[in-house]
Amino acid sequence: MLASGFEALKAELQQLKTVERPAVVRAIEEARAHGDLSENAEYHAAKERQGHVEARIAELEDRLARAEVIDPTALDGDKVMFGATVELVDEDDNRIVYQIVGSEEVDARNGRISYTSPLGRALIGRRLREEVEVITPSGEKYFEIVNIEFK
Repeated sequence: MLASGFEALKAELQQLKTVERPAVVRAIEEARAHGDLSENAEYHAAKERQGHVEARIAELEDRLARAEVIDPTALDGDKVMFGATVELVDEDDNRIVYQIVGSEEVDARNGRISYTSPLGRALIGRRLREEVEVITPSGEKYFEIVNIEFK
């Protein structure tokens, strides 16, 4: 993953540990104070939320521990690879720019697509001026790679 994605996951983990987890504990304590737990909807909702928070914390800790942070500025070459920013021209001569990122960093509106997306998979390993065919739910699309940068 890119450094920005790594930092975003760290920030989410910190938020869960310092804000969400204590809030859930307080909600459980308040619900317990209401008495009979067997028919206490607030207690059951808080316990369910606690399960989700703890599962997400475990998932984030695992991802961060196994993450390999890539600095695209340290890369170069004439082939599209993870971290590359690729400028494409479609069949209608529209220019589109995408950066190839990990699944946790995807933000298509801001030009960040996953290497596992149909377009990402089609671009990986391709070179400048190559044409790329992508099969999408809306049909086949064709692009030409007009620029590859590592920034």
